[in-house]
Amino acid sequence: MYSEKKVILLMNPRRKMSVLSFKTYCIENYAEHSGKASSEVYDLFAHSGLLKMLQDDYEDLHGMGKEYLMDFFDKWFSGVVQ
Repeated sequence: MYSEKKVILLMNPRRKMSVLSFKTYCIENYAEHSGKASSEVYDLFAHSGLLKMLQDDYEDLHGMGKEYLMDFFDKWFSGVVQ
């Protein structure tokens, strides 16, 4: 089912806050990038599956730069990435 490492990561409150902070960072920056309201971007991320992907792939994505992330999100929404 879950590996021991994954269970520890899932239970770690610092990791939960880090993931939450990262999601917020992505939403706020993409809102600025796209000229949309944060609430609209949140809905867009949630309905497209991007919000879940940010959580699932946090370890791989959180070290990426802002420019890379904005480009990745643009591609995600255009259907190039998914």
